[in-house]
Amino acid sequence: MTYRPKSDFLNVMTSRGYLADCTDYQGLDEALSAGTVTAYIGYDATAKSLHVGHLLNIMMLRWLQKTGHRPITLMGGGTTKVGDPSFRSDERPLLSPAQIDENIAGMNRVFARYLAYGDGPQEAMMLNNAEWLDGLNYLEFLRDIGRHFSVNRMLSFESVKSRLDREQSLSFLEFNYMILQAYDFLELNRRHGCVLQMGGSDQWGNIINGIDLTRRVIDHEVFGLTSPLLTTSDGRKMGKSAGGAVWLSADMLSPYEFWQFWRNTTDADTGRFLKLYTELPIEECDRLGALEGSEINAAKIILANEVTTLLHGAEAAAAAEATAREVFEHGGVGDDLPTVEVTADELADGISIVQLIVRAGLAKSGKEAKRLITENGARLDDEPLTDAGLMIDAAALKSPIKLSAGKKRHALVKLTD
Repeated sequence: MTYRPKSDFLNVMTSRGYLADCTDYQGLDEALSAGTVTAYIGYDATAKSLHVGHLLNIMMLRWLQKTGHRPITLMGGGTTKVGDPSFRSDERPLLSPAQIDENIAGMNRVFARYLAYGDGPQEAMMLNNAEWLDGLNYLEFLRDIGRHFSVNRMLSFESVKSRLDREQSLSFLEFNYMILQAYDFLELNRRHGCVLQMGGSDQWGNIINGIDLTRRVIDHEVFGLTSPLLTTSDGRKMGKSAGGAVWLSADMLSPYEFWQFWRNTTDADTGRFLKLYTELPIEECDRLGALEGSEINAAKIILANEVTTLLHGAEAAAAAEATAREVFEHGGVGDDLPTVEVTADELADGISIVQLIVRAGLAKSGKEAKRLITENGARLDDEPLTDAGLMIDAAALKSPIKLSAGKKRHALVKLTD
């Protein structure tokens, strides 16, 4: 991008690596420089927690607020009932209203860690698109909104085209999603003066639809901005680990496991992730990212501490680092490791070590756990575990035992009342 932004927000977006594309750099920059801009990102309530894949855009909303503007977190209480077909090979399972409400409550707790909500001109708003979508009259909506959409154009969007090219079914329900998302932007502009929608680059087509609709219906100028879809330097999708999704809710992933995910960042990604996921000055991110050899490990610990502090607080980050030092440097068990609790009743006939490895999240299945053992990747109390048929009884759990998968993933198993 050759355009040099004047506004603090676009400056942060470009210099720290958040920006993939924008519909009108100069127009948006002028709006940001002229006063408070209201911007939103939409989140469908498909799970009880957000995950690390959402964190880039959450940080964008945080920087928006830090640079003097107003963020909206738009919960998809309405659109979740339809499901976003973008770049999916199959239709999302439909959730009940009660499930959607439960998921939204879990996601809200995460947002509250990053944004200051309230009624002030720069305080964040939490909105739910069910507010305007649930009461729509279908015929009126088709007449007033649907007439602005060209099916030919909708079919040309990559998110739809890729599905059709593979001859995978795209339901009429899903096809409506992009119209409903476009309508969200129109309603947010009408109700709250929102002039900017942000999202991942896979949402570009949906964002453009919302801009076009808002201009056609009420002739207001609005903007779109997208972030890059991140992959790690080794080609994996950001936010995936060996144990599955890296959740942002502590009841779905412990602060220690979250901290450990960032500590395990590859050398090549450390500097980039410091810019995207922490608020350290860019010069410091560059300095830390350029370290080599064993010194880069210090940068990874700083990354893990900074990211964990933002989400879970400074105490949780310090506890996670202390546990990591105890586990890795001193061969101990640490106080903060993920813990599996088993009852005396479960141990009456013994419980297999394979089952405990799966319950600890160190393997996804019994088959994977057995392979881990046969390939010498499992350890019991820091000693090689070679017997996949080992049974654990109450006597073995007089004190907690430590299970390990490889060098970096650990869990405790203890007896509970």
